[in-house]
Amino acid sequence: MGVRVLGPRDLAAARAVIARDPVVNVFVDSLVQASGLDPRRGAEVWGYVDKGVLEALCHAGGNMVPVGADDAALRAFAAYALRRGRNCFQILGPARAVDQLWTALEPHWGPAREERGDQPFMVIDGPPVIEPDPLVRAVEPVELPILYPACVAMYTEEVGVPPQTGPDGTFYRSRVAELIRAGRAFARIEDGRVVFKAEVGSVGSGVCQIQGVWVDPEYRGRGVAAPGMAAVVELARQIAPVVTLYVNAFNTPARRAYERVGFRTVETFATILF
Repeated sequence: MGVRVLGPRDLAAARAVIARDPVVNVFVDSLVQASGLDPRRGAEVWGYVDKGVLEALCHAGGNMVPVGADDAALRAFAAYALRRGRNCFQILGPARAVDQLWTALEPHWGPAREERGDQPFMVIDGPPVIEPDPLVRAVEPVELPILYPACVAMYTEEVGVPPQTGPDGTFYRSRVAELIRAGRAFARIEDGRVVFKAEVGSVGSGVCQIQGVWVDPEYRGRGVAAPGMAAVVELARQIAPVVTLYVNAFNTPARRAYERVGFRTVETFATILF
């Protein structure tokens, strides 16, 4: 019984853990599929093994994300994290698991820059229930210079600090460009200006997750968000039939917009930001 870094030979067992709840686990599912559990192709994933059976996971990169972890696994992950030291910029996932991890880690890693303990995790698995905005479409690669400033503005507003750009200043821009090339960045662009935008940040097994929802401040309160999200749902469901997102509970306008589209809450997430 204990924790170890997983490798490619553990892929089938890890995906079986993820498959217990592929909707809630879509973020880690997407990363594990991309890396194949090869740490050279992505972040480490830790496994909690009990009697020779892989029972739980913890993605341990820039985001620390527990998957399928009971109390014993969470205690073990916290102890392992303390030995390894902090290299993440946030802990996120189901609120119960994040709360337990943070209780153990806070005396050593705290204080956090911000704790968000109530983030409804929402799902829609059918067509939107309102008319989509016909002007929302996939962003073209040549439109990266138009979309990128909106992405930076969204990230800074949401997280409270600018995105990490890496030593050469291109990391976040490269990620945005990658999403555009993959056909997973959507926006309403008028006269060279982003009015509304969102991306599909993660794609798992029949599930995808929307991120980066943003409305130009001058257009807020004009009914742009809900029809824009309805359009994004239609586009996202061409990638995967089940669409998810999570939102801060205090963001009442966003929650109401998502509910108008047809999203329903199925879980509560929490995020600890450093």
